[in-house]
Amino acid sequence: MRTTRYWYWGIAAVVIAALLAACAARQSGDSGVNVGSSDLGGVVSGASGPEAGVWVIAETTDLPTKFAKIVVTDDRGRYLMPDLPKGTYNVWVRGYGLVDSPKVRTTPGTTLDLKAVAAPSPAAAAQYYPAIYWYSMLKIRRRASSR
Repeated sequence: MRTTRYWYWGIAAVVIAALLAACAARQSGDSGVNVGSSDLGGVVSGASGPEAGVWVIAETTDLPTKFAKIVVTDDRGRYLMPDLPKGTYNVWVRGYGLVDSPKVRTTPGTTLDLKAVAAPSPAAAAQYYPAIYWYSMLKIRRRASSR
C-alpha cells in the first residue's frame, strides 16, 4: 500500500515539474509564432515590453514590381506575414508615437524580432505616422444650406 502512495506522489512531482518547465519556456522568449518557409514573423518590443497595434512593414524590389506587405501586431506584440514571394525584404516598425525603426534585411522563413523606437517628440511622431490617420481625426462641419 505504501509503495502505491509513493508512486502517485512521484507521478504528481513529474507532472508539476513538466508544467513549471513549460511555463518557464514560455516566459523565456518563446513567442508562439510559427514561421513557415514563405513566412516572416516574430515579436515587436519597445522600452516597456511588447508593442501592440503597431505596423510591421516588409518591402522588396526583387520582383518585377515593388512589393510591400503590412501587418499589425497583436496584444502580445506578435506578427506574422504569410505567403511572401521569394526575395530579400527590408522590414521595419511604424506606429503612433514611434519613429520608423531601422530597416532590417531578411528573407522569408525567418523569425525576426524587432525593436520599436519611441519618437522624441509629438512633432517627430507626426512626421512618421500615416497622414490618413490624422485626416480621419478631422471633424468637418457642414454649413447649413440656405433654401
